[in-house]
Amino acid sequence: MRKYKLVFNGKELGDFGVEVKGDYTYNSPERDVETVSVPGRDGDLIIDNGRYKNITIKYPAFILRKFREPSYFDGLRAFLMATTGYQRIEDSFHPEEYRIGRLSSTISPDVYEKGKTGEFNIEFDCKPQRFLKRGERVKTFTADGVIINDTLFSSKPLLRVYGTGTFYIGNYGVTISSADVYTDIDSDIMDCYKGATNCNANVSMNNFPLLAPGNNGITLGAGITQIDITPRFYTL
Repeated sequence: MRKYKLVFNGKELGDFGVEVKGDYTYNSPERDVETVSVPGRDGDLIIDNGRYKNITIKYPAFILRKFREPSYFDGLRAFLMATTGYQRIEDSFHPEEYRIGRLSSTISPDVYEKGKTGEFNIEFDCKPQRFLKRGERVKTFTADGVIINDTLFSSKPLLRVYGTGTFYIGNYGVTISSADVYTDIDSDIMDCYKGATNCNANVSMNNFPLLAPGNNGITLGAGITQIDITPRFYTL
């Protein structure tokens, strides 16, 4: 029985005989800041760009005894190399969280025991957030209410809004002038749509809503019958 699991793009890498260690999964991302030196002034000025940089997450890995069998290391390498773009990453070291990342380096194994065992690193270039799985649970409001963000970071929710009118999430007001039953408002990609239909022209707001740390009031104005909120809570 495998002690720890690593799942990439829905595939458990243990299916390739891979065992992993989690020593480097606890690192934190770097905040994106610039420093400016001013002649005659002690210290540096700091320009904060209001974001965190991507982070490299490394998993030391190995395959025991079956390294040379085609469905093991060769299969693993083919799967990882064929998967492009950002994908979901889960592991046993952080069972209540997941990351979004992509394979960021070649896989160069050290082989032992006449080719039976191989050790290598699997490295992912990850977005800085450690997304909380409970942030994927949809919260439905058919009347005014409150959604609580118990993290220290403002999240970018996905909203499904039924009807037309004005609603509020915290201090963010949004007006929907026209809708075919519902409108999806995605604060992460900053887009409004229903399926493949672009709905940005039907939605007006100063900024896409965020869920700030603490209590966020939900107010359904006249004409808005329901709001489904996927909060996407995260930590760093």
